[in-house]
Amino acid sequence: MQRLQYLLFFISIFGYTQNNISLHIEDSLKISADKVFGVDTFGTLYYSDNNQSFYKKTADTTISYANFQLGKITSANTFNPLKINLFYQDFNTVVILDNRLAEVFKIDFNTIQDYKNVSLVSTGYDNTIWLFNQDLQQLELFDYRDNSTRVRTVPIQSQILDLKSDYNYCYLLTEAYLYVYNYFGSLIRKIENQGFSEMAFSKANLVLKRDNGDKSELFLLKKNSDQIVAVKSSDLLINQFLVTNETLYIYNDEKLRRYQLKFQ
Repeated sequence: MQRLQYLLFFISIFGYTQNNISLHIEDSLKISADKVFGVDTFGTLYYSDNNQSFYKKTADTTISYANFQLGKITSANTFNPLKINLFYQDFNTVVILDNRLAEVFKIDFNTIQDYKNVSLVSTGYDNTIWLFNQDLQQLELFDYRDNSTRVRTVPIQSQILDLKSDYNYCYLLTEAYLYVYNYFGSLIRKIENQGFSEMAFSKANLVLKRDNGDKSELFLLKKNSDQIVAVKSSDLLINQFLVTNETLYIYNDEKLRRYQLKFQ
């Protein structure tokens, strides 16, 4: 009996330490950007300026793309650097760029036969993008080469807040729930939203932000888990945040700060 108690004691300690996540700042970079959209494992930085030009900055070079006719860049997904998508919500349009920021495809949802009023966009596998159809209140996996919808979910019953994805998973955050879908469009997880308003996603980690007055709190959901764990940190002012593997980036006051997520 005593041995069993010791065993349960050590298991409880192990379970606690596995869920102890903290932030450790490593360095910072001064940059003047309207929005920072991504940082890859090689340190390549993707961002836009106040003139709505889109930039790809490496250690050696900086290249840019601009389409002033489409106005403000609402979002950009750089998960696949060979097929970067820029979403211009005001014009209901998505532009696909290659790794040299050359335009390779343009999707104008106003002119396609199956009109879609799109509010959120993220990358899918192959020649697809995930999008949220505002009129139908449905998440869709859209093939922009074939101009067809491969997957359409059931209507969502609460306000949509954010959308993130990779080749295998799609995360849709609403005021009521966080929905997790696989690439077939099957709902594999539904988690109650506890005040989260934004997400950042990279491979194994989904980071969620919850505002608490003029400060922000961060939480982490690992892939294939239902447990959302608080990230221990001092009070943070967060304008934008990104995650790449186990590195968290926070952009505020023209500084991009790099933190390491420590799992203890």
